[in-house]
Amino acid sequence: MSTINIPVSVLNLAPIRRGEGAKEAIDSLVDLAQAVEKMGYTRYWVAEHHNTPTLVSSATAILIKHILEHTKEIQVGSGGIMLPNHSPLVVAEQFGTMEAIYPNRLNLGLGRAPGTDMLTASALRRSNHNSVYTFPADVEEILTYFGPEDEQGAVKAYPGADANVPVFILGSSTESAVLAAKLGLPYVFAAHFAPRYMEEAIAIYRERFQPSIYLNKPYMMVCLNVIAAETDDEALYESTTLQQFFLNVVRGAKNPLSPPVDTMDGLWSPSEKQMAQAMTSVSLIGSKDSVQKQLTEFQAAHHVDEIMAISYIFDPDKQKRSYEILKEITSE
Repeated sequence: MSTINIPVSVLNLAPIRRGEGAKEAIDSLVDLAQAVEKMGYTRYWVAEHHNTPTLVSSATAILIKHILEHTKEIQVGSGGIMLPNHSPLVVAEQFGTMEAIYPNRLNLGLGRAPGTDMLTASALRRSNHNSVYTFPADVEEILTYFGPEDEQGAVKAYPGADANVPVFILGSSTESAVLAAKLGLPYVFAAHFAPRYMEEAIAIYRERFQPSIYLNKPYMMVCLNVIAAETDDEALYESTTLQQFFLNVVRGAKNPLSPPVDTMDGLWSPSEKQMAQAMTSVSLIGSKDSVQKQLTEFQAAHHVDEIMAISYIFDPDKQKRSYEILKEITSE
């Protein structure tokens, strides 16, 4: 089977593994970034989550700066900065500053959700919750801050003006697809946890896309769960870490990333299994041949421009091997 010629990137939520703490999770975040950079991955993005004791991705900009400091070429960015939590000016200043230090290596992925509960969202930013609805205006404000200085108002981002940091719209709904298309920005769909509207969102984005100074044609990225191993059986075994992670999500539990288990039977109820599997239905799991076949079928159906992979694998070496296998499949 021939290789699939498509750029591949990495998303990391910076989970804490069982038996470890925040420092180890951050060290692992950097270690994986260095590994996938050597493999030739295009981007390495860090998510934003708050009030979650098992994830260390709350101060996303600081983690991005830390990764940039310890890598050389790979594009580093946010998957994403959740705008309801932040003033657009502060985001532009932070990313404008990083762009000045590490030119042409920064990506700014922007999300509409707060990435937490509403009580925490209030503690993070605003006393009301209207910022979820001002997302389109906030995105345009950031684009203005990064644009030509002479086209800006009295308030400017320094550094930030004329920085032209690449902006990506993230989403798991059709609303975000409409916005990305209207603004002529690249669009990243979160199929790794919310695949329900993926096909509809991709179609809307492509149909409604308006060429812009940023893009002359649609650029569609999809984030998928990827668990690749030497054999199908090994991959299925390793994927029980992913299943336990999403069982935590279903239950609202706060367990760290857990080692694989021989079977999930007895760990989840039929309804919990159904919910967790619905969230992870768009996943590539198996040996190199199996993942290659699954990705070929995915591409035949969707023809996306870039795959962003997230791999919840407990053993860091096996996690790196999973990314190696995916890169082998997608290398020219």
